Amino acid sequence: MSVMVSTRSPDTAAGLRPGGIRSGNHPWRIRLVSHARRRESAYFRAAKKTAKKILAELGEEDLPYGPRPSASEHWEMHHGGSLWVRTTSGWRLYRARVGIEWSMQFCADPARVDRLRRDAAELVAAFPFTLPALAALGYEEAEELLRTPITDADGVEAWTDSLFNACVPLSRGDHQGILPKVPGEHHYPWPVKSADYIRYDDFHLWVTLPDGTHGAVTPVDRRGSGDGHVRLVHVPEGSTAADTLARAQDHGEMAVLPPNSSAALQAFAAQIEPGRRTASGPLAPRARPRTRAAGRGRRAAGDP
Repeated sequence: MSVMVSTRSPDTAAGLRPGGIRSGNHPWRIRLVSHARRRESAYFRAAKKTAKKILAELGEEDLPYGPRPSASEHWEMHHGGSLWVRTTSGWRLYRARVGIEWSMQFCADPARVDRLRRDAAELVAAFPFTLPALAALGYEEAEELLRTPITDADGVEAWTDSLFNACVPLSRGDHQGILPKVPGEHHYPWPVKSADYIRYDDFHLWVTLPDGTHGAVTPVDRRGSGDGHVRLVHVPEGSTAADTLARAQDHGEMAVLPPNSSAALQAFAAQIEPGRRTASGPLAPRARPRTRAAGRGRRAAGDP
């Protein structure tokens, strides 16, 4: 595949200027080994039980990363920094500066984890209904978790598996899915994956690249600008575009695909007339400027 590595200039509507074509390959290997079975701590069991009670109280429009899983599936709890608070209008989820994945606790400095505890305590203090509401749900350890300084591995473990870290509710796909079906947080960088919860329904963030790998692209200008270039923002290791994207980032440039590329045509497929050979031009009359609200919108037809 060919990718333009470009800097901004007045040459096009989006200020793109060709900066040459680069390609490369960056393979990697991982060895799989057996390890002891992960145990589920009492802290995590209590946190999950409470989170499920909270989710049962929420309407569809209030779910942080909805929609609610189907009957054949269930919520998966992601260790992503889940700061649940009770407001005057109900439960809300905020996310901590960082989340501590289960395996990350073994390299976590207690002093730095304690800073996360202090952040959480300050947030919860701003929502005085939170602790009484958690106690009413049976999560009476909340107050002790928030007020107890974290000084050792035991404290890190308790915090890692607590409601204030371990309970970001996600569907199985959004949690650990892999393209071409659905990208999960464990396999795709959050700055890219998070766009799934704010993008327009008719913009396809995830596309299939010419080498068969899957990447993420974004527009280079506002909706309705008529510019069909797309910026490549994520490709997997081993993709023929990986080296190009890395070099673009090193040089502070953008890796841009032209409007007639397969990636651009996929990205804007729901915004252009069928059969059009370029993504540039006016929006199709059928395109509606509808935002995919945070976790609640449908995936556009054809999305991975």
